[in-house]
Amino acid sequence: MRDPIMAYCLSKKGALEDYPFSPLPVVMKVGGKMFALLSMEDHKVSHISLKCDPVIAANLREQHEAVQPGYHLNKKHWNTVTLDGSLSEADLHDMIDHSYDLVLNTLPKAKRLAITQRLVSSDGEDA
Repeated sequence: MRDPIMAYCLSKKGALEDYPFSPLPVVMKVGGKMFALLSMEDHKVSHISLKCDPVIAANLREQHEAVQPGYHLNKKHWNTVTLDGSLSEADLHDMIDHSYDLVLNTLPKAKRLAITQRLVSSDGEDA
């Protein structure tokens, strides 16, 4: 059974899981670019790093103790969230959506349209 946070990331159009750093962490990509980095403990996501607008990132860090600057990532543009139950599922989904949208919008228009229209092959390349 797949972790619900991992399943949510994979439900995004064109999202694929990758393992570029060995078995862990799990990297979620769209169009070949990372939008989430998931740390696992006992087959459950314990931390998730997400791309974030710098102003929103700072605001989230001020509001939530579980949200910290990105671990081993650009701390201006990435947050690492500890999944300790202090954030609602809706808040986590909003953060994942924001990260996914930021990354998707950096892709070339043709690739972005192919993804949003579900014309992406299983390897993440344009079909």
